[in-house]
Amino acid sequence: MATQEELASVLDAVREAVPTLRRNGVEAEDRRWIPDENLELLEKAGVFRAAVPRAHGGLDFDAAQQAAIIAEVSRGCPSTGWLTMVWLTSAWAASLYPDQAQKEVFEGGSSRVSIVFAPTGTLKPVDGGYRLDGTWRFNSGCRGAGWDLLAAMVEHPDGTSEELVALVPMSELTLADDWHVSAGAATGSSTTTATDVFVPAHRVVPLEEAMVSATGDRANTGATGRNYGLLGYIMSSVAATFLGMARGAYELFVERLPGRGITYTEWTEQSLHPLTQVQVATAANKIDAAEALAGTWHQVLQDAADAGTQPSDEQKAVIRGRTAYAAQLSKEAVELLFSASGGSVIRRDTHLQRFHRDIQGFALHALVQRDANLEVQGRVLLGLDPGTYFL
Repeated sequence: MATQEELASVLDAVREAVPTLRRNGVEAEDRRWIPDENLELLEKAGVFRAAVPRAHGGLDFDAAQQAAIIAEVSRGCPSTGWLTMVWLTSAWAASLYPDQAQKEVFEGGSSRVSIVFAPTGTLKPVDGGYRLDGTWRFNSGCRGAGWDLLAAMVEHPDGTSEELVALVPMSELTLADDWHVSAGAATGSSTTTATDVFVPAHRVVPLEEAMVSATGDRANTGATGRNYGLLGYIMSSVAATFLGMARGAYELFVERLPGRGITYTEWTEQSLHPLTQVQVATAANKIDAAEALAGTWHQVLQDAADAGTQPSDEQKAVIRGRTAYAAQLSKEAVELLFSASGGSVIRRDTHLQRFHRDIQGFALHALVQRDANLEVQGRVLLGLDPGTYFL
């Protein structure tokens, strides 16, 4: 298990990188992909070793420790934070594959893996594995990953079908130059295509087994403290991204205040206006409330992983609701600060506007939809079943 000294070392290095990550924001959006400098700084800090098992030279941080790193990166650059979340959670997902696959992916101790859950591909059984065909959109981080996790459907001889997840080297896939968006522009979430790609059997697992860390042919099973419920773990990391973005936006807002007046009024210092004081306090409380919620789901996830069990469906449903609500609180804080920033905030060289656009875009992701997730949570609070298997 990782030590607090190892975590502190990574966090300190990321904090030192935050000003550079922010400064590179305009360039990142222009090129629709983060600069190499961002990757180099995070690699040097040890970020991409965070989710890699200790047996393969990684740092093996737990879910809460990974979330702290993701939030810190997101404080510097929302798009870089989103990519960090994808790469860490997907690297952890790769640790659910057979030992042979893990050795291939984690060789060297540092790894960046991307993932697409939508099963928009097909797998055809052949000797020794499968043939993969398909196209996957919104493949965040694919331009900087070494491997890709791609969901696909396989039809069995009895006519039934099953969703599997194939682990494929990025070098065997084709990337389209089609990422032209108004939010998350620097994530390079291009469309990825596989054409008759052979995937050996040890690099394919059933999604149903992966959801509950029940995959086999690997040494790291049982009560290792890392066999989390997949969706709850991923959503905890997504929420960390939102929390980091909100903290970054808060800092940027406060930094802009000194010497700023309120145009067409007699207020020469915006910070002296009671409304600004209320807005800052409200935003800070929303962010702190989101962070307090995070402690509840991290405890549930870690307790189960330490015991070698899974959270109950009811607990998983609550995690879905709470993570989405924390993301909503973070988004509301950024919206409030943006609206209180005056017309100059829309300048591209003003970092706060990029935080605002990115968090708006990321909040549209299906995993973060507030009402859909609160519905799942609300159902179990009322004694009903969750209404979905995706927990």
